[in-house]
Amino acid sequence: MVLARLAEIADGPLSAASAMPPEMYHSVEILELEQQRLFSRDWVSPGLAAEIPEPGDYLTWSIANQPVFCIRGRDNQVRTLSNVCRHRMMQLLEGSGNSKRIICPYHAWSYDLDGRLAAANHMEETDGFDKADHCLPGIRTEVWNGWIYVTLNPEAPPVAELLQPLEELVGRYGIADYVPVHRADTVWDTNWKFLTENFMEGYHLPVTHWSTLGTWMPMDSVVFPDRRHQAFTYQLFEKDERSRYGRAHPDNTSLEDRWRNTTVMPTVFPSHMYILAPDHLWYLSLRPRGTSQVDLRFGIAVAPEQYASLEDPGAWVEELVAFFGDVCEEDRLVVEGIQRGSGSPLAEPGPLSWLEHELQDLMGYLVSRLT
Repeated sequence: MVLARLAEIADGPLSAASAMPPEMYHSVEILELEQQRLFSRDWVSPGLAAEIPEPGDYLTWSIANQPVFCIRGRDNQVRTLSNVCRHRMMQLLEGSGNSKRIICPYHAWSYDLDGRLAAANHMEETDGFDKADHCLPGIRTEVWNGWIYVTLNPEAPPVAELLQPLEELVGRYGIADYVPVHRADTVWDTNWKFLTENFMEGYHLPVTHWSTLGTWMPMDSVVFPDRRHQAFTYQLFEKDERSRYGRAHPDNTSLEDRWRNTTVMPTVFPSHMYILAPDHLWYLSLRPRGTSQVDLRFGIAVAPEQYASLEDPGAWVEELVAFFGDVCEEDRLVVEGIQRGSGSPLAEPGPLSWLEHELQDLMGYLVSRLT
């Protein structure tokens, strides 16, 4: 019943659309479908390839409760491997770092950077034991415009094919050259879709973010795609001279005309979203943790010419991180409030504003996957 109602909203005109029914956020059955049909089958992003620049650099993630890690090999290729030892199923790595060999903290089985089992002590009396039979399973991985994308689905179309219409917008910024300066993993007390929706719409900015970036959001400059795309949505907006961040540095020679102060804000379904500006980007990657919590990865990177121009990069980055940390805290308060409010017996979804265009795009994606 709830999915049939969602389909009606998604397929109708935006002018008649409402927010999603509360059951979409609180139903365990819906979450199980999302894990099976979204997170297990579509592409998700653990972060930027530039966050693991050297051989042995790794960062951990999970896909539909499957622990994985992304690692740069000695051949400079980014791979994703199962983060579970082939001996007694111990998780191998935590967080991020650099390792010349992946060593299990339980019995010291060790793996090369490509997942091959390199050493396993005291296995000489085990019948037929061959290290070649116990490699870490590889997870399908592609790098597109500097982003790492991974999927458990061997039949998923290539990322470059799915996101080809986005290339014209984001390709001009050169994301692969942006300098990562911050990454943090936290847990918020809200459904993952509430946080996704909050990121996608600018309607709340002048209110929720009135003390930070709300006054920089020129509502009359917002542009949405002219048609619905299968794998993503986005909006564009421009920043004027009042903006603290969001405009091209004078040394930027790749962006011209209005692109020097235009920000692209894509959401790649189901759970990767970012704000790409001429001078910086920041991103969120989400993983459901039940119906009422979400694992959130928050990262920031700076355009190379902006970073190179800084006399005191440490101080500038600290200020940037603190600023966007305040923005995230403002968002946390509202999405956790929506989580609580939507569980009320009197909660009913209200009509959408034209500035919430992308919420209907998300509904269309969910309908296409869940029904």
